[in-house]
Formats: sequence, C-alpha cells, structure tokens
Amino acid sequence: MVARVIPVDPFELVVFGASGDLARRKIFPSLFRRYLAGQFPNTARIIGAARSEMDAASFQEFIKAAIDEFSPGAAQNTKQLSAFLKLLDYVAIDARGDGGWAELKAMLKGECVRAFYFSVGPGLFSDLAERLYKHQIATANCRVVIEKPFGRDLESAQNLNRGLAQYFSEDQIYRIDHYLGKETVQNLMAVRFGNLLFEPLWNAQFVDHIQITVAETVGVGGRGGYYDKSGAMRDMVQNHLMQLLCLIAMEPPSKFDPDAVRDEKLKVIRALEPVEPEDIVRGQYRAGDDGASYREEAENAQSTTESFIALKAHIANWRWNGIPFYLRTGKRLRARVSEIVVVFKEPPHSIFGVDAGRSANILTIRLQPDEGMTLQVTIKEPGPGGMRLIEVPLDMSFAEALGETGAEMPDAYERLIMDVIRGNQTLFMRGDEVEAAWAWTDPIVAGWEKRRDVPQLYHPGTNGPEDSLMLLHRDGRRWRDLEA
Repeated sequence: MVARVIPVDPFELVVFGASGDLARRKIFPSLFRRYLAGQFPNTARIIGAARSEMDAASFQEFIKAAIDEFSPGAAQNTKQLSAFLKLLDYVAIDARGDGGWAELKAMLKGECVRAFYFSVGPGLFSDLAERLYKHQIATANCRVVIEKPFGRDLESAQNLNRGLAQYFSEDQIYRIDHYLGKETVQNLMAVRFGNLLFEPLWNAQFVDHIQITVAETVGVGGRGGYYDKSGAMRDMVQNHLMQLLCLIAMEPPSKFDPDAVRDEKLKVIRALEPVEPEDIVRGQYRAGDDGASYREEAENAQSTTESFIALKAHIANWRWNGIPFYLRTGKRLRARVSEIVVVFKEPPHSIFGVDAGRSANILTIRLQPDEGMTLQVTIKEPGPGGMRLIEVPLDMSFAEALGETGAEMPDAYERLIMDVIRGNQTLFMRGDEVEAAWAWTDPIVAGWEKRRDVPQLYHPGTNGPEDSLMLLHRDGRRWRDLEA
C-alpha cells in the first residue's frame, strides 16, 4: 500500500538554532524526507538562523552532512538532495540583540504561510518572539513552533506562556511533543474511536489496569548537566507519558478537531488525583560493565535526581473510577521500548474448569522500536487431552500490514512539521494543558524534596529498582517484561 501524499501550501520556514543538535538530527533530515515524498511546493523556502557565522553555501554543506549521517537512505537520492539544498538559506542572528534581523526580514518575501521553529532553549523563546514582532517579521497568520521543556514547574511554564502571549495568539503557538507525531499514537485514536470493538470495553467495568512504559538503554551521557536539573519526572512524565495517558483515557471528542481533542485531554489531566508517597518509586542507575553510573555522568557525586520513576495514578471520573494507571520510565534499562498495555479483566466465570486456566485479554500498543499492536487472546491448545487454554497474540506490525516491510516508518517530526504548515494543532499541546500538567506534577516533586527521599540504586540492564516491581505485586499485578 502506497501512502497518499498531499502537498502543503507554499511556505517559508525559519529554523532558529539551525546549527544545533536537534536541527541536525531531526528537523532538517525530516524536512528532506518530506521533500523527497513530494510534499513540498516548488516555492518553499527554508532559512537557518543561528549565532554561527557562515554563508548559505557553507550552511548547505552543513545540512548535507547532517542528512548523510542521520538519514543515509534518503541521502542516496543525490539529485533530489541537491535540489532540496538549493531551497536553504542562512542568516547569522543575535537572539538578544539586533544583529541579523534586518537581513532575515529582507529574505522573507513571499505571500505564503510563514513559520518560525524555535529549536533553542526556553530562555530564548520570549527574546525571539519580541524581536520577530519588533522587526515586523511576524505576520498575523504566522506560526511559532517551540520545543520542550515548557518550563520546569508551573510558575516557569506560566511565565513562558505569558512571554509568548504578548506577541502571538494561542492559535499561532505550536508546542511540539514528538511522541504525539508517532504513527502508533495517532492510530490509538483511530482504534479507539473508529472501531466499535474497543470503545464499549474502554472503561472501569472491563479494564483491570493500564501500563505506560517508556524505557531506554542509554544513560544521560552528554546531557548529564541538563538532566540533573530535571530528572525523569520533569523530563518524561510531565510531558511524554502525560500525553500518552491523556490519549488512552480521554472521552471521545465531539469531532476530530484540534480544540475538541485538546479539551478532552485537559479534562483527563485535571481529573488526575494526587499521588501518594507509597505509590512512587524513584531510581538511579549504578555503574555497570558497559558504562559509568548516573552520578558520574551527571558529574555530581551527591545527586539525588532520579533516572527512573514508576508511579500509580488514578483518574477521578466515571469512566476510570478505581482503575490504576501505572507509569514508568527510565534510563539504562534492559531494553529500549515504548508501549501502552491495556489489561482487560478476566471473564467473571470459567466454564472450562480449574485445570483449563484463566487469562485476561491484553492489548499492547507498541510505539517503538517496532510500531504496531498486539491483542492477546485465549484459545484451546491443539491436540487431545481435554480443554487446555493457551494465550496467543493477534499481531499487527504497521510496516507489514501496510506493505512497507523493510521501509522506514515516517519520523514523528515529519508529520508534525507538516501539520504546522497546514495549521493543524491537533497533535500539539495547548498552553492550559501544559500548565495543568505542571500543577499535577509540582506537588509530587515538592513532596519527595520535602521528605528528602533518595532514589534507589539499580543495576544497568535490568527492569529498574526492585520496589518498582513491588508497586504492582502488592496489587496482585506485574509489569510487562521489558523486551526489545
């Protein structure tokens, strides 16, 4: 099956922080893959802006090297790559001064969609917004893309939102969370709301519990300085896992419309109950045979920042009353895997006798590394000897099901950047969502800081601290094993 590609309207995209790591690894390779797919109009223009002094030709060589490194398969299309690079221009700019802004304004000439990607630290968001407005570069219908972190607590998030709101309306601001651009995450809405099979069962009457896991095998590495000021709770739970929780738990929106979807997500966040101290497990990885400890990588021998967190959350509404949502995320774990596991309740009565065995249906939604869904069902084991029940998966890999075996699934940034150009905010976080998530997160962090809790040490290559296993065991449940 060949995916249908719908070209976007003519646009001009300015990427601030164009020489940075995110731009090299994700933004420009994603733009080239969309160009390769035929989604760009001939008049599209992309302008890199950063502190580095270089001319357009040097910038084009810089981006070519980035595409060669991070998208080598696409880079083999040398003719198309050369054509794409001709769309690129560059300006050296001072985010807190006036240098380069007149030159940038002169480059932007088209009557078309105009978008600005702030691939910079949040400390520069307000400065860039102010200068775009001051130099009359921002238009009434332009779009601004900002990357996480959207603050480190409620107060800083509110300050960021206020700073942007001085110059841009909420419908111009696109807060990007790349997890929402993953095909599987979007398919979660399609599965829930496009199939009568699941939605009637998607509630406390039929669901036993839900697990959301985002596990990594790598440590903090060169991000140790940043990570030590945030930790797994701020870096992952408050945004990535929170968004997955919202999509799995929200009510059906009245229509597939940006504000209708985000209204329902906001209701979920506001319905989250406070998390009790005994329902939180924090961990920090030790040194292992293949790497340093967290404290060594963070260069802080006394660090009490968590590289792992697991917690049990409850949503106070009719649909999910009493149903636990178990969230966990961590670094240097056994496998790199992101998934949502919906465990349904067992049948209320077994007609097959005690020897047959009883089991629950389990829907597993894999976000990475192999995007797809698996539904575990119970069947009879083949052969004579009575009614012996076994569990088997109904497995669907998206790549195989859609006839793309061996091909790369589109990167989340490809979809999200094109949605910015289209003006579709469905997969982007709204300001009140961000603030509501911090309002729930802040008391959790303040609680362990007040208690002076210290993360439990865990060995690299495991499932995390032992107490995270007990978090479910004491409820008569168990985590799904981490398997690549």
